[in-house]
Amino acid sequence: MAAKAFISELKDYIGQDVTISGWLYNKTGKGKLLFLMIRDGTGIVQAVLFKNNVEEDVFEKCEHLPQESSLHITGHVVEDKRAKGGCELQVKEIQVVHVAEEYPITPKEHGTEFLMDHRHLWLRSNKQHAIIKIRHEIIKSCRDYFDNLGFTLLDAPIFTPAACEGTTNLFEVNYFDEKAYLTQSGQLYMEPGAMAFGKVYCFGPTFRAEKSKTRRHLTEFWMVEPEVAFCDLNQNMDLAEGLVSYIVERVLENKRDELETLERDISALEKVKKPFPRIDYDEAAKILKEAGSEFVFGDDFGGGDETIISDKFDSPVMVTHYPANVKAFYMKNDPQRPDRALCVDMLAPEGYGEIIGGGQREDDYETLVQKIKKHDLPMDSFKWYLDVRRYGSVPHGGFGLGIERTVSWLCGRSHVRETIPYPRMLYRLYP
Repeated sequence: MAAKAFISELKDYIGQDVTISGWLYNKTGKGKLLFLMIRDGTGIVQAVLFKNNVEEDVFEKCEHLPQESSLHITGHVVEDKRAKGGCELQVKEIQVVHVAEEYPITPKEHGTEFLMDHRHLWLRSNKQHAIIKIRHEIIKSCRDYFDNLGFTLLDAPIFTPAACEGTTNLFEVNYFDEKAYLTQSGQLYMEPGAMAFGKVYCFGPTFRAEKSKTRRHLTEFWMVEPEVAFCDLNQNMDLAEGLVSYIVERVLENKRDELETLERDISALEKVKKPFPRIDYDEAAKILKEAGSEFVFGDDFGGGDETIISDKFDSPVMVTHYPANVKAFYMKNDPQRPDRALCVDMLAPEGYGEIIGGGQREDDYETLVQKIKKHDLPMDSFKWYLDVRRYGSVPHGGFGLGIERTVSWLCGRSHVRETIPYPRMLYRLYP
């Protein structure tokens, strides 16, 4: 009896009979031969069907079988070094599970709107499949990195009573008899977590009601957010630098085939090495001035500004000490330069923009109270957050890494909509 196997395992069954289950990805024919490209989610294999090896009606049915029809195939695994997986399957028996209707996504060019409307099917295509596989590796790398450093995973709530990143981009929802908001970040909840466990992180969806249509923005995106007690800005940057270099190493090691499928310039990723360059806001502003940018000193950097800055470096660049008035209320001001925040943004190379934002948090109770008032935020909603400064306050810091922008960079994609299974954008809530 043939062993049941996944396509990714076939190299371990060379010379044996196996049964695989999957979908017809493509097919070609030459007289009495059919070449069926079969995918099962773990890989793609060429199944060679010779007319004399099966019942005549089976061969005829396979000749007219539509793309994405599902099958059980039993065959003999033979080595083929030309094939991507190193082998092919010589078919002995085929059982058709389901004959698919005419598949809407064909080899011809399709518009973006069409592909996004059929996102649930587009995920089956070769390149989209590779992107999601790399996304999986990035997420697993994040978890492994923090777990190996002794961090504790602390889940943050999705419903929150107040803003974290400003009140203008909140999604408001009804929460029984009161208002609630979809979380913009898990950071505020990680800070008391750090006081309880020392080193914590959360990983989950975050929401920003930004009416933005740029290639870098989604209204729902995922972040991994560590927070560490007794941590200053430099220690925080070391942690961020270590995480990103570890992610790149893992993707290069484990997802080389997927990168090649995407035709990614792997040499650009191989240049990403620690230590990353670190510059302050003033140095970044000087780069923009020399480049002839219309950037106004004192403002935050826009996407075009970030591209100009990052183009100067092969590795991600860490920009520190932004003006305090362009950063969130919880950022600690630099004691040496009170108008500057002890913050850092990490900008990915090749024009992919900010992938990390973070810094040292304000740890003084009275100072934080004044900042909450200055930002016109509801004090009652932050009583619990202020307790962190009332009961054993310590210097602490953390950051958030955006998964989709990181996927976009490592995969070399021009738009973040391809980096998440089902993107949510300003005009996209389907499927």
